[in-house]
Amino acid sequence: MTTARPAPAPTSSTNAQGPDNPWPALWALVVGFFMILVDASIVSIATPALMADFGADIESVVWVTSAYLLAYAVPLLITGRLGDRFGPKRIYLVGLVVFTLASLACGLSGSITALVVARVVQGLGAAMMTPQTMSVITRTFPVDRRGSAMALWGATAGVAFLVGPLLGGVLLDSVGWEWIFFINVPVGIAGLVAAWRLVPDLETRGHSFDWVGVVLSAVGLFAVVFAVQEGERYDWGTITGPLSVPLLVVVGLVVLAAFVWWQSRVRSEPLVPLGLFRDRNFSLSNIAITTMGLAITAMMFPLLVWLQSVRGLSPTQAALVLAPQAIASIVLARPVGQLVDRIHPRILPTIGLSGFAVTLVVLALLMRANAPLWAVVITSTFVGVTGASIWGPLATTANRNLPVQLAGAGSGVYNTTRQVGSVVGSAAIAALMSSRIAANVGGGAGQGMSMEGAGASAQQIPPAVADALSKAFGEAMLLPAAVLVVGALAAAGLERMRHTEG
Repeated sequence: MTTARPAPAPTSSTNAQGPDNPWPALWALVVGFFMILVDASIVSIATPALMADFGADIESVVWVTSAYLLAYAVPLLITGRLGDRFGPKRIYLVGLVVFTLASLACGLSGSITALVVARVVQGLGAAMMTPQTMSVITRTFPVDRRGSAMALWGATAGVAFLVGPLLGGVLLDSVGWEWIFFINVPVGIAGLVAAWRLVPDLETRGHSFDWVGVVLSAVGLFAVVFAVQEGERYDWGTITGPLSVPLLVVVGLVVLAAFVWWQSRVRSEPLVPLGLFRDRNFSLSNIAITTMGLAITAMMFPLLVWLQSVRGLSPTQAALVLAPQAIASIVLARPVGQLVDRIHPRILPTIGLSGFAVTLVVLALLMRANAPLWAVVITSTFVGVTGASIWGPLATTANRNLPVQLAGAGSGVYNTTRQVGSVVGSAAIAALMSSRIAANVGGGAGQGMSMEGAGASAQQIPPAVADALSKAFGEAMLLPAAVLVVGALAAAGLERMRHTEG
């Protein structure tokens, strides 16, 4: 039996390609990367407006976000490998064109169905773009400068998740939900011009493509991600006919197991070279970033719902509470990037993940109907502080020893685990919130608040119910805190990275 080609020695990763100054290329890519990550969270705050405008129920509108996340997560393994074969610049540009045109279609949608379809196309474009950003960093930055570049990449990811609700609230309150999508058009055009001019054409290799791996990974990931993402909607039971959520999970896991087996047997060029996972730091970084993706997604929903439904803030006001988090991430990006290449790789992410967990516990305790908002703002700022020491350092550590010819494959795996973590976090926190609200408030009221909380008015909620809701939201925040402990343990196992030149 022929196993997948193992990852070559770390020295191959030091052979940077492209221009002597790769920073302009990275800044050009960051424009599009920021835009697609903002779009992952920007729509959730517009749910009430979409329901009113289209006369749609909550189940239909939720698909506007779900369809995007599903189409984004499933193809990442494939699009990462496409970058290795056809060049990251080409795949990125195609993805950006697809995303920009789909954004225009979203804003022009005349029905909820048309909007969901356009969001699927948006997600496919985003999936084509994301792995190429990390791949270009790995292939163009020398190993001793990669930490600063990954810090910028990580800060972009962290800030985008936080800016989405803020930008969405401002646009929603000022010009309408359509501009949540229309704003992507000029940004996309600017990003297209910048990437076309500044991103280098990197060397590619025209080997055969693992089409069996493509089919197995797509089917397996779709089944698992769909089941986890939509399980609560079907009460974790029957979807239609004999098809049920548990059956879909089992089928997905079996297909993914077949995918792993196939990757170990393929003789030419596997979609995911299993040798990647022989690198301890790559494997542990993927575990840690999965917990981070889960936590950052899971914390947003209860916090924003609590700020609006219990504290009575408008969408923009609620999103402004998150602004200091984004500012902290931006301010700390540069110093963190300088530290990454100088200290042991376990230090920053272990401290960051542990600190993030503690921050969420404190926020859970503060989420009471009469808690001072200034205390919530100050505490939540530490989400940005701790996040700055997680996003960039983990990305740097994961890719440090990868050979340049596997940069796309490694980036595809890393971004897939992050995105799957986000999907699981979204599903898990929704289920837990429904459970805790039902336990603290009572079945009928609890179910109503869990589904319509973003649009509820604090003036309509009796004080006793507000206290019970606050307790439920606080208890839900303990889930991402607990998961982050797992991430911190994984980060604590990271090894010192090698800087050996070939």
